Amino acid sequence: MPEPRTLDALLQRAAGFPDTGLRLLDRFERESWLPWPEIHDRARAAAGRIRGTGVAPGERVALVYPTGVGFFDAFFGSLLAGAVPVPLYPPVRLGRLAEYSARTAAMLEAVGARLVLADPGVRRLLGEAVERARPALGCRSLDELDAGPPFQAAVDERALALIQFSSGTTVEPKPVALSQRAVLAQARILNGLWPPRADGVDSGVSWLPLYHDMGLIGCVLPALERPGTLTLIPPELFVARPAVWLRTISRLRATLSPAPNFAYSLCVAKVRDEELAGVDLSCWRVALNGAEPVAPRVLRAFCERFARWGFRAEALTPVYGLSEATLAVTFSELGRGFTSRRFDREPLAAAAEAREQPDGIELVSVGRPLPGFSLEIRDPAGRALAPGRVGRVLVRGPSLMDGYLGRPEATAEALRDGWLDTGDLGFLHGGELFLTGRAKDVLILRGRCHAPSEVEHAVDAVDGVRTGCAVAVSHLPEGAAGEELVLLLEARSELPAADYPALGAAASRAVRTATGLAPDRVAVLAPGSLPRTSSGKLRRQEALRRWLADELRPPAPVTPIRLAGAVVRSSLAMARSRRARGRG
Repeated sequence: MPEPRTLDALLQRAAGFPDTGLRLLDRFERESWLPWPEIHDRARAAAGRIRGTGVAPGERVALVYPTGVGFFDAFFGSLLAGAVPVPLYPPVRLGRLAEYSARTAAMLEAVGARLVLADPGVRRLLGEAVERARPALGCRSLDELDAGPPFQAAVDERALALIQFSSGTTVEPKPVALSQRAVLAQARILNGLWPPRADGVDSGVSWLPLYHDMGLIGCVLPALERPGTLTLIPPELFVARPAVWLRTISRLRATLSPAPNFAYSLCVAKVRDEELAGVDLSCWRVALNGAEPVAPRVLRAFCERFARWGFRAEALTPVYGLSEATLAVTFSELGRGFTSRRFDREPLAAAAEAREQPDGIELVSVGRPLPGFSLEIRDPAGRALAPGRVGRVLVRGPSLMDGYLGRPEATAEALRDGWLDTGDLGFLHGGELFLTGRAKDVLILRGRCHAPSEVEHAVDAVDGVRTGCAVAVSHLPEGAAGEELVLLLEARSELPAADYPALGAAASRAVRTATGLAPDRVAVLAPGSLPRTSSGKLRRQEALRRWLADELRPPAPVTPIRLAGAVVRSSLAMARSRRARGRG
């Protein structure tokens, strides 16, 4: 049988393996089983319903679902209908619904979504976004669509498989168009990194959101390509009770589970000993760490905290990737554990040659390029730099995006002669990649460049600061002689506002001690004030903009009355959008 070249063909092949599929946990940690044959049957039924709406091959269908069966019905149903699924994040921060509606409407417009499919509960809050974006077929749940005969379109490998949005840390998220060929190439590369378990034991556990590339492309699609079994935990359950993640890995004897850096820090801060009774993490062979800067302090703290439950330091595997490359670009050597080196700050700040120094800044290696990938470090003029020189990171490989949908100028800026300009800065040392930050986020102070992550990691260690909730930005005030270092940080919820000035002073001292830099302005904020991307990354430049405009505030408290009002406003907006479509 020829190797499948498209996701629909992969799903059809996986339907022949009834002992594999997806295991879903609910908020009570109860398991439900969804084998690939059932996923295939449900997808064909959903495709018939979607086809009946008039969605044509290649048209975009936006999906707004939490982790659950409904997402897979809509995602694979859209694929089998010949449409292009666009996973979007549901409204998880209910205190920021106005902001969510505006951003969701912008994304719907950016992809030209013809139809929005949503979980019935989520749909109650989408009215204002739908009214603004005006998708031709409106916003529906699958159950509302007329049933039709099961359907499965023939899909070309050059066709788009899905559209995912870039993280939007420095600019507004852009629609990344990924072909069937690119997505399958990434899934096969990832599966080639670890052999299947001979004993048939489940090997994967993930709590990562399905609208995020690391959750969908990095976890679900490799399980489909193998085919194998993956256990999914709702992300909101992990955030509320991170011990669930560790208990699930132990109970199912999982060998592989990925997460961003903040997740490891959250476990250290929130998991209590009594929540881990009987837990054994010795099975966890590959603990991937990616999607955001990797902090060595967090990795060491995680190893120390959970060693008594069998966690082995060599499992920690820093990685690097981005939406525009479908997902992963570099991996650390499996089973080696994380590797860090200390480098002299001055050459790094001057974008010169990185030199190791015992008391310098500590950076974590994110490994070597994956099979089929090449990597170059270039200067601003586009010239390749020698190993050890700091510059822009460019990558080439089999899973690069087709481009940004409908944005030829942005595509031409990012893709040049088969190379993708990642927008990240870094250098090669011993053949491995070390990242120093995002080019657009670099702090420029007194003519020198500094990585904001170094300042932010120094603040994380201050008692009273919410871990992973600080941003460092440089700003040139009107009439000032030079750039100022501005530090914006969130206090923990239990800290009274009267203690904010002392916390700001402590944070300033910590930054000076760790980096030699003196913050010019420190603002201590209430929890939840800093803006984030859909995947939880902090948006530094947006935080600065809001701070300057005096708009940096925590989300409004969610009360039953406020939530009811939001549902009413959404319902009215949805009704207006239906009337507008009827008149059209």
